Amino acid sequence: MTVSYTLKVANSRFGGFSKLLFRWKGSIYKLLYKEFIVFVVLYTVLSLVYRCLLSQEQKRLFTKVAQYCNRSTDLIPISFVLGFYVTLIVNRWWAQYTSIPLPDQLMCVISSNVHGKDERGRILRRTLVRYANLSAVLILRSVSTRVLKRFPTMDHVVEAGFMTQDERKKFESLHSDFNKYWVPCVWFTNLAAQARRDGRVRDDVALRLLMDELNLYRAKCSMLFHYDWISIPLVYTQVVTIAVYSFFAFCLIGRQFLEPLEPGQEGELDMYVPLSTLLQFFFYAGWLKVAEQIINPFGEDDDDFETNKLIDRNLQVSLLSVDDMYQNLPPAVKDKYWNESAAQPPYTTATAAETLKPSFLGSTFDMRMCEEPEQSQPAEALPSSPRMHTPLLARVLAAASPASRRSLARGARAHPQLRRPRAGSGSPSPRANRPEDPEAAAAIREEDTEHEEGQALVPGGRLKAPQLPQKEELPHIQVKVPSSESLSTDHRDAVEL
Repeated sequence: MTVSYTLKVANSRFGGFSKLLFRWKGSIYKLLYKEFIVFVVLYTVLSLVYRCLLSQEQKRLFTKVAQYCNRSTDLIPISFVLGFYVTLIVNRWWAQYTSIPLPDQLMCVISSNVHGKDERGRILRRTLVRYANLSAVLILRSVSTRVLKRFPTMDHVVEAGFMTQDERKKFESLHSDFNKYWVPCVWFTNLAAQARRDGRVRDDVALRLLMDELNLYRAKCSMLFHYDWISIPLVYTQVVTIAVYSFFAFCLIGRQFLEPLEPGQEGELDMYVPLSTLLQFFFYAGWLKVAEQIINPFGEDDDDFETNKLIDRNLQVSLLSVDDMYQNLPPAVKDKYWNESAAQPPYTTATAAETLKPSFLGSTFDMRMCEEPEQSQPAEALPSSPRMHTPLLARVLAAASPASRRSLARGARAHPQLRRPRAGSGSPSPRANRPEDPEAAAAIREEDTEHEEGQALVPGGRLKAPQLPQKEELPHIQVKVPSSESLSTDHRDAVEL
């Protein structure tokens, strides 16, 4: 039976684990006491031989051997090898437990989707859930010694009610060299399809839900089979076992209390009983025994899984849910808090103190921002900075497009230093004899409108143009422009001097 001590450690208190140290069933003492007695007896025998039977010369030789063995214990990485191995075993142990098939989800789907209060509907629901339990019994018989002892033959399975005589004949008529735990699952699918054709399953969606839940159930049965088939590699188990045994074989000799080699030399404290070595044996060998116990949790150890109890529970609750509980509902009425906006269940005297504790609203709920009042004031909007324009050189080198022409026109208005020459000046404009592009003119007018709308009104009703900072005057830029022959038509339109 599984040893449960969860209630004993529900609350953390002084010496909470102390009471657990005196329990025998499922304890490390029960697992390790035989190996511990063997180790103590061997150590005592070697100590008596060294102290009573050896001559001085033999003691000298034994001392050198003991010192060599003591140094050799540091070369065995027992903590790393054993720790990783036990971690792997524990993870595998819990994964095997979660792979045990439980019919809870499947029985709920059967009860809600296989209809009929008559005898035929009841037979369908009970047969479907019985097939699921039969599949679990068959797979557990092949992996658990407890279940195999309970159902050693198929006659015992039939007698227990998991299978009828006709089903046994069909089961045994199917010849296969492999485990046939999946046969009841196939019976389940065929019977569910027949119930769909008869109208007991209303639609294909309900049938699909039945098939999905059955596949999940069958997948867990398959995982149990594979966990039983594929074990931890034997090489790793051998390495760990040899490492532990060889470590304590060296400790038997190397941890002996020795006499000094030279006369007058101060020796170590002779305590007769190696307490630290015994504790080390208790920890490392106990660690190995833990892995030995849970590497196959389907045996008959104290902490192995109670598979027979699981079979009893699964059959009882599944038949109850699909038979007695089918459409057997209590009346739906108004609940106790029907007219209350905030439901508050009552507390007993033992838990009344919990009502005084405030609810958790978030880790920043109690954060004090008033310690720095200026940090809680709303920040004023910063004035918008003047728009930066693209330098003229970049416009000349960039490919001219309508967008670049609009940007160029805006830049000319913003920088009065860069002006068009007048008609009477000495240098003629490259566009003097060319008609104006209508599309470019319309784009420039659109930019002018946006620019005027963006200006601010002054109290006199006039528009005030944005002023540039006085401390940062724009420098005069001298640009060497190529000749008009080397520029394309679009480039000529973009260059303004």
